[in-house]
Amino acid sequence: MDVHAHLLPGIDDGCETVDESIQCARMMVEAGYSHLICTPHVWPSLPDNCCDGIPRRVAEFQAVLDAAKIPLKLIPGGEMNFRVDLQKLRPADVVTVGMQRRFVLIDIWVDRLPAWFQPAVEWLKSLGLEVILAHPERMRALQDDWSLIDQLESMNLLCQGNLQCMGDAPGTRTRKLAEHLLKNHRYFVLGSDLHRPDTLGLRLAGLKNAIDLMGAEEIDRLTVINPRKLISADLLENQLFNHR
Repeated sequence: MDVHAHLLPGIDDGCETVDESIQCARMMVEAGYSHLICTPHVWPSLPDNCCDGIPRRVAEFQAVLDAAKIPLKLIPGGEMNFRVDLQKLRPADVVTVGMQRRFVLIDIWVDRLPAWFQPAVEWLKSLGLEVILAHPERMRALQDDWSLIDQLESMNLLCQGNLQCMGDAPGTRTRKLAEHLLKNHRYFVLGSDLHRPDTLGLRLAGLKNAIDLMGAEEIDRLTVINPRKLISADLLENQLFNHR
């Protein structure tokens, strides 16, 4: 299962057209994926990316995939921008994985962790949510201080690795940090963070690099076994996971 994907057409900075989204869906199926969580950006500037709008768009595009006989099961979700005014949101407006009020995916771009970071994490946890931090290896603060991962884990944050970073050139800051986190078992899940067809090949190459580095069993844990924990069985309609 891909846990992080900007597949829905024309909804954020991901796929722009239905044709692009279909092309990406076909590529994901060819790579062995059977399920994908659609995680459009949840920003104040994108008011339709909300708990009502996202499931509607997922259902609409699922119908397109079904008509095209592309065997990819879509699940609604979102990538919540982590910002200083987060706690001003109504709890009901926090977009969660599967809209099930269990897990929330967040992203943040900072050179150092702000003072409001931990209180905001605690606020989400007070709502009964498990917090997943998207692509920590892309965060400048962590790139500058790898030990910061210990502080994040002390907050009981789960980390989602980005396959693109595993596909970046060897020796780049993102690739080195991603490999370090992967080898030290700091990731809970891996996601493609797909945006468009022209970059999806690099992300899928990152999947192969991860398998080469850690072995298929470990990567299956991060792309099959642990992702299943994010979604209840009834939402998955009791489908068996024979692939990612």
